[in-house]
Amino acid sequence: MNCLLCGQTTKSELTFSSLFLLKDDCSNLCSACASNFEKIGEKYCPNCMKVDLSTKCQDCKLWCKEGIQVDHKAIFTYNQAMKDFFSRYKFDGDFLLRKVFASVLAEELKKYRGYQFVPIPLSPERLLERGFNQVEGLVEAAGFSFKDILGKREESASSSKSRLERLATEIPFFIKDGISLPKKILLIDDIYTTGATVNRVKRLLAEAGALEVKTFSLVR
Repeated sequence: MNCLLCGQTTKSELTFSSLFLLKDDCSNLCSACASNFEKIGEKYCPNCMKVDLSTKCQDCKLWCKEGIQVDHKAIFTYNQAMKDFFSRYKFDGDFLLRKVFASVLAEELKKYRGYQFVPIPLSPERLLERGFNQVEGLVEAAGFSFKDILGKREESASSSKSRLERLATEIPFFIKDGISLPKKILLIDDIYTTGATVNRVKRLLAEAGALEVKTFSLVR
């Protein structure tokens, strides 16, 4: 098997950790590429997993004032390796890279049995431009199905906005007509920054009748 990022031939490395875990979290990568990604450690905001904190962060306190209780989980930090990955996956359109984190995502997502997975959608214009929804690609590569219940109106990309602009933007998402809303939802995105996207969609779903909405992203 070749590494999906660098193309080098990968080989199974028998280590104590692999014997203990009985799996390789990033089995589609060579050991050198896999080592560049950083998992969230033991010190983080208990609500959103913002790193290097042990108490609720300011963002989560702001969401609480808005009536939203943040309950977010993520796996990796947004370091340079992850930034490079998303540049190739999302913006260069390398759809094969959806498989890079398939095994580690599968391990995490199976903890949410009983929840209906709902990916954050792209606007029709962005979907046409990119050719695929990167969040749906990650979920499918991990071996899970999802429910297509959300739509998105066109707006400027959140990556081009400041933090305050992201927090202030009116929500561009909506629930599609004729949808039977699941009672328990896991709302999935690729990257959590301020929480402006998933937490406002979470409120939208709760107001529409969802009994329980949790949020999840590959990266914090």
